[in-house]
Amino acid sequence: MPKGVYQVPFPTNEPVFSYAPGSKEREELKAAYAKMYSQDPIDVPMYIGSKEVRTNDKHALTPPHEHAHVVGHYNRGTAEHVAEAIESAMQARQAWADMSWEHRASIFLKAADLLAGPFRARMNAATMIAQSKNAMQAEIDAACELIDFFRFNVAYMQQIYAEQPDSNEGMWNRLEYRALEGFVFALTPFNFTSIAANLPAAVALMGNVVVWKPAESQVYSAQVIMELFKAAGLPDGVINMVTVPGSVAGEVIFNHADFAGLHFTGSTGVFRQLWQTIGNNIAKYKSYPRIVGETGGKDFIVAHKSANPMEVATAISRGAFEFQGQKCSAASRAYVPDNMWEAVRKQVVADVNSFKMGAPDDFGNFINAVIDKKAFTKISEYIDYAKSADDAEIIAGGNYDGSKGYFIQPTVILTTNPKFRTMCEEIFGPVLTIYVYKADEWSDVLKLVDSTSEYALTGAIFSTDRYAISEATKALENAAGNFYINDKPTGAVVGQQPFGGARGSGTNDKAGSYLNLLRWVSPRTIKETFVPATDYRYPFLG
Repeated sequence: MPKGVYQVPFPTNEPVFSYAPGSKEREELKAAYAKMYSQDPIDVPMYIGSKEVRTNDKHALTPPHEHAHVVGHYNRGTAEHVAEAIESAMQARQAWADMSWEHRASIFLKAADLLAGPFRARMNAATMIAQSKNAMQAEIDAACELIDFFRFNVAYMQQIYAEQPDSNEGMWNRLEYRALEGFVFALTPFNFTSIAANLPAAVALMGNVVVWKPAESQVYSAQVIMELFKAAGLPDGVINMVTVPGSVAGEVIFNHADFAGLHFTGSTGVFRQLWQTIGNNIAKYKSYPRIVGETGGKDFIVAHKSANPMEVATAISRGAFEFQGQKCSAASRAYVPDNMWEAVRKQVVADVNSFKMGAPDDFGNFINAVIDKKAFTKISEYIDYAKSADDAEIIAGGNYDGSKGYFIQPTVILTTNPKFRTMCEEIFGPVLTIYVYKADEWSDVLKLVDSTSEYALTGAIFSTDRYAISEATKALENAAGNFYINDKPTGAVVGQQPFGGARGSGTNDKAGSYLNLLRWVSPRTIKETFVPATDYRYPFLG
């Protein structure tokens, strides 16, 4: 067959639409949202090989901002469905792994173009409905970041394949990158549609087959992801979507000899449990599974006495409360020097009090609902704890109402205890705790930041003093995998800030870079000698 050395299109980040009043994209998105919200409830199947599988065990899909409204149902499966998904994946594996890489690249480049065009409004609307994101948060996630994942990952794949060893005279050394020998389990979170799609897609791009279990609260937009993959020409069986309880999936998957890898985003506790299970079953597997996970965070903002108070306040308001604080990277604790505290306090309180909260179809709402009743209850309990504490006070927000939707007012806690519970524990909601320190104790507060949390995902420092910036960069080198100087700790962009953290925050395999894709290939070195030796004797024997 014809051969060529192919250059993929050079990737650039997808422009973010503004959704300003009167814009074309605003009207398209509003229309898509209204249509999907009011249409007859959909029935989301499992996708196993070429089949759309439905069961008699239907579970309602309800928007977090109006939990009595049913937009659809998903079909809960059983262990038998998980086994079928594995079988379908393994049947598809050889043909997919053998396919010339440019065809795999073309599928995901087409997916990017489809999402940038005809799928954009629908994917964003589905994310707004399923995960209660406002238009801008949906746009930067479900559209732009996912488009970027597809396009940049293709370029990273070419970069990896092009990495070759040197060769001495009389020989030729080559390196080829094989798909893993088995299937990969992708276990994805509710909060980012782009992550939900990228975890199985990045694995599949490198020639692997996948069993994908999306979060139950994200199934509505997961359905659109599967339709996008199919429209792009992804062959049946390469990515199989199952909607089963995690324990049911794990019992089958982690006992299967062909289990080759886990691509995970979720809680630290669950990831540790899965890792332990894999370790206990290690002798059952054909090869050592690749384990890649991005987990929890207790992300920080630290202001130096030289910082601009308004910049610090804005970073807090945006970094802590966009998407209701339900980002792994959301600011959850802040350290502010006493020389600027009153100015920061005044602005943050004013910002929080100005936030409009409600359903995402009203584009004036900055704050929407948290994901479900379980999250609502957990976050509310943290707020109640702060209300009753002697060493803390709520200076903004503090109210919540779950009667119609799971709405929690963005809440700012001020504490005199740097190890206060909400300074240490992951909340994953619109709650920020602030500790005010003495302005001349910069070095001490950096040690405090580094030692307070088990996590190390994101963090931000604010300063106009380069010596202070340099000191913080060194002191906090292990405290955050994504470190921001004079910016909020959220908003990592594919191709610009590869994302991931260490410690209790994961394996730091950096989604949005070649580093992640390297985990999904198994290199093979090939040495070819042109004129082999014909005498065993070396010169030193003379």
